[in-house]
Amino acid sequence: LLSLLISAQAFVPMEPGRSSTSLNAIKKKAPVEKKENISIFRRVANMDLFAPKSTQNDYGARNKKDLSVGALSKKSYIPNGLSKAQYDKLRKTEQKKKQANYKRNVAKAGVFIDYTDWYIERGTDTKDSWKKSVTNGHRMAKTKYDWQGKDDQKFNK
Repeated sequence: LLSLLISAQAFVPMEPGRSSTSLNAIKKKAPVEKKENISIFRRVANMDLFAPKSTQNDYGARNKKDLSVGALSKKSYIPNGLSKAQYDKLRKTEQKKKQANYKRNVAKAGVFIDYTDWYIERGTDTKDSWKKSVTNGHRMAKTKYDWQGKDDQKFNK
């Protein structure tokens, strides 16, 4: 009889637990103003974590930061064969190269070709001569190196 009661109790529906993840931001003592409960997810999703400095992750934001090469002290590493002044000059030269390269890349950012203009310029809408070209209508990218082989075996005419 006891085992029958225990097994029957297993099929009784349980009381509902926490039905909402909403936080109660207003204390119950202050019934002056009634705000609707906002769920935890909604609060987190609406956070603006970059509000104090909203442009810090934009491309080119490195130029707005105060980045510099640290000064060499008595305990700083200096490679063998270089004086402190030579090494400092080398580090500053490398920093200037990095800044110039970054500036060059930032200038290229956001520069795109309008597809409609390219399509009309190619003549796709009026003729099919682009299909007979060597590139088959594709625009080829320039490479940094000459991948064609030896100087006496150039493929261009």
